[in-house]
Amino acid sequence: MLRRFRPLAIALGLSAALTAGTALSQAPDLIIARGNEPVSIDPQFARTGNNQMTSIHIFERLAGVDDNMRATRQLAVSWKALSPTLWEVKLRPNVTFHDGSPFTAEDVVFSLRRPPTIPNSPASFADSVAGIDKMEIIDPLTLRITSKSPDPLFVNEIGRVFIVSKKAAENASNDQFNSGAAAIGTGPYKFVNWVPGAQLNLVRNPNYWGTKPEFERVQFRFISNAAARVAALKAGDVQMIDLVPPSMLEELKGDPNVAVSEASSLRLIYMALDSARDVSPFVTDADGKPMTKNPLKDQRVRLALSKLIDRPRLVERVLTNAGTPAGQMIPEGVFGYDPALTPVAYDPEGAKKLLTEAGWPKGFGLTLHGSNDRFAQDSAVTQTIGQLFARGGIKVNGVQTLPYSVFAKAATAGEYSAFLFSYGSTTGEASAGLDSVMHTYDKERGFGGNNRTRYSNPNFDLLLEQGMAEFDDDKREILLQHAAKIAFGDVGIIPLYWQKVAWATRKGLTYQGRRDEQTVAMNVRRP
Repeated sequence: MLRRFRPLAIALGLSAALTAGTALSQAPDLIIARGNEPVSIDPQFARTGNNQMTSIHIFERLAGVDDNMRATRQLAVSWKALSPTLWEVKLRPNVTFHDGSPFTAEDVVFSLRRPPTIPNSPASFADSVAGIDKMEIIDPLTLRITSKSPDPLFVNEIGRVFIVSKKAAENASNDQFNSGAAAIGTGPYKFVNWVPGAQLNLVRNPNYWGTKPEFERVQFRFISNAAARVAALKAGDVQMIDLVPPSMLEELKGDPNVAVSEASSLRLIYMALDSARDVSPFVTDADGKPMTKNPLKDQRVRLALSKLIDRPRLVERVLTNAGTPAGQMIPEGVFGYDPALTPVAYDPEGAKKLLTEAGWPKGFGLTLHGSNDRFAQDSAVTQTIGQLFARGGIKVNGVQTLPYSVFAKAATAGEYSAFLFSYGSTTGEASAGLDSVMHTYDKERGFGGNNRTRYSNPNFDLLLEQGMAEFDDDKREILLQHAAKIAFGDVGIIPLYWQKVAWATRKGLTYQGRRDEQTVAMNVRRP
């Protein structure tokens, strides 16, 4: 859809380039090949990783996280709770947008009100701001924000929303962001132009308040094919690549002209199942005929499917050990992790017994869906799960993998019955993922923003909400652990593994890998 506007994007991008004081004829100082690209330059359009890692160059947030997911302050220099529901936020002084206009509390209020108004968002930030009751501007650099209920992580949550310029973004369309007209942030880089399907050009912001990036002109090239990315790196056409395929990791480590950086990710890869509807679009009987009954609503069936997945072998064979089998939302060491929630063991016989108990001794038909350019081996993982299901007696009618921009939109619209998805924790604790992916969808209250299957368990919801409102860390962690036991015991989703990610650079450059998997030009260094 975005490609229809390519001529306009290029034309206005040239104008933006001249405004930024650079020219597209100048060669980039750094060329990074990414395995995926944004669906929009609007930083609030989608909270997906491919969008956020683009936005982080141009825009900033009140609060962020460092490479190890520890909380940092960006456009907010401090925040404190004046009461359980009233927070005072102090903003960073002497910050300007790329057009020279000052950053003030008005921009923050505008930005925090904007997410629910954005049409057609495939992964909205609306749930991040749904807890806001009211906002009061005390002075240009001071805000008081009241939450609807006590929330110890309230500012962390609203702090995930990118701040846009009210002057530039008010009434701006998606196309105006994509052309650069509204892509005015406070970040370390300025927008030059974007050619969807090809490249994004950025230029260093000379007036940035923080540490200046090392490279003046950066170009992101979007190369979805992993082998093509590696070939471009080896040929010297690009200086860095992300999403290094696990199968080629050892080869690159042995190349004297290449340096490899790795990081253990907080991203959970999981299988989502349509457990809410009585009729599911891609569920059939064992003969492939449509049914008026949805077996995925039965916890025994969901558990059977989980038992059909050999997680250790999946990680070893398909990912070349670039992952860790998972049984819950977040890995060990992260707040809310429960050592008792271990990965479900591979048990085909146990799965058959459960299917028989549930009334499906001959299985049923299912089509699986997934992306083919979102994370390493995503298409291969979906195909492998299809094979495992088929071996366990499920009639796999098909496995379809699509570009993420197409797949995510359809998954959000509820068009699938079983699909592979992922969630990367951005807060460094379990509550965000449990809420976003598994809480009963509630647009008004801001829960379940990425619960694409509309899974619902009231007992889980109650404990999770209690945990999210608890200011005592020890008590909050216990409540989150108990909530997770309910949701994963009910097989709200099928957790598969936490992935490990890798980047590769040409000799003479290094990259500091990030647990949030983001490919960030600011982390590239010359020794």
